[in-house]
Amino acid sequence: MNNNHYNSSLGIGAGNTIHSYPLTLEQKTAFAFVGMLFIFLGLLIVRCFRILLDPYSSMSSLTWADGMDGLEKGTFEYALA
Repeated sequence: MNNNHYNSSLGIGAGNTIHSYPLTLEQKTAFAFVGMLFIFLGLLIVRCFRILLDPYSSMSSLTWADGMDGLEKGTFEYALA
């Protein structure tokens, strides 16, 4: 009897032949999408660290009270604005 043992976890059959399985279009699309998500995540992490290190450079030169048009703090209209 010919007993050829096959190890499917390593992709190596009898005689040390390597079986390669080509990626399908769905798998390639999924890997590309995950790669783009990792790039986007990296950009967000860099942006967050830049804001944490220098928070005042990302703020505009106008103060938060300039656009209130005369409403006083503590009034009901101030809370709605």
